[in-house]
Amino acid sequence: MEMHASRRSKVRVGMVGGGEGAFIGRVHLQAMRLDGSAELVCGAFSRDVENNRRTASLLHVDADRCYESWEQLLDGERALPAEERLELLVIVTPNHLHAPIARAALESGFHVFSEKPAALSLAETQVLAATLARSERLYGLAHTYQGYPMVWQAQHMVATGALGRLRKIYVEYPQGWLSEDQAGQGNKQAAWRGEPSLSGPSGCMGDIGVHAFNLAEFVSGQRIGQLCADLGVHVEGRQLDDDGAVLLRTDGGASGVLIASQVCGGEENALTLRLYGDRGGLEWRQEDPGSLIYRKTDGPIQVLRAGIDQAWLCEAARQRLRLPAGHPEGYIEAMANLYTDLTSSIRNGKRPTVPGIEAALRGMAFIETVLASHHSEGKWTSFIAAEQ
Repeated sequence: MEMHASRRSKVRVGMVGGGEGAFIGRVHLQAMRLDGSAELVCGAFSRDVENNRRTASLLHVDADRCYESWEQLLDGERALPAEERLELLVIVTPNHLHAPIARAALESGFHVFSEKPAALSLAETQVLAATLARSERLYGLAHTYQGYPMVWQAQHMVATGALGRLRKIYVEYPQGWLSEDQAGQGNKQAAWRGEPSLSGPSGCMGDIGVHAFNLAEFVSGQRIGQLCADLGVHVEGRQLDDDGAVLLRTDGGASGVLIASQVCGGEENALTLRLYGDRGGLEWRQEDPGSLIYRKTDGPIQVLRAGIDQAWLCEAARQRLRLPAGHPEGYIEAMANLYTDLTSSIRNGKRPTVPGIEAALRGMAFIETVLASHHSEGKWTSFIAAEQ
């Protein structure tokens, strides 16, 4: 995988959502520009006309390519010459719009990079998968944590037997930002995330638990086959879960625990993964992403550090680094790795490693299996089949 900007022209990007005041839209904008492989050429940034125009002006998008809606954006871009129109559409809207916009973009001949979840249900995601298969276009899902170099190092070490036979998976994602009624205090991000028609059937598990699930399956190399879930609501009046815990069993014989909560007062974004086999263990923390703790059963603990000058790192990790050891790289760089991977694939025709439609299907199957388990009287629930 080529992780450096090609000498070919930059991939032309359009964005739906991401207007002034939006957190994740700003991250996407910074990430897509970092390696020089993409440029923003058009957008429908907000339903608020003035916000939309201000955002376009701040981002140096021509006024005639600042559209009032995503439908107008697709119509307007299709009408342009092939060498001018957008190539990759980025979707950073509330969840209920992800699938309709992605399907329409694919049918219009555009590649798609979407915030997660891909849709509001597994059935809707399966329809999206069928649309993608017909389109011959690329689809990426913004599981940003898969962009971290040391996550790839951990995946490599598990795959090459550094831990031996995998026994335990512990993944936890505590946040504290919803410890109070943020929606009731006027926080727009909290408001739509707590509305089932906009966010989907799960709150905390759908928002951050699915990130923990994706990370656990990617690094372990094993699929979760059964789970036992318990969800909770700790803030009065909230419609969707803000806390949950899940027992896991994988198809490779490992067991584990997944915890996700947005009501852990004082926590910031403490996603942590720990894996243990019969020969040792690994620990990676998102708040210290350049470090990977390696515990061997027959030797001292090692703290492996990121850096382009760390020759012992696997090739996949080194490809995702830009700086020598001791120069921290973080969330924006991780997102940038997803962009550079996807835009390189658009230009050179290679299969991208960015999370795609399979991750979308597995993620929605996870959410629906968790909900089924929570509402079941039984102990263990078999994982819902993600494929059509």
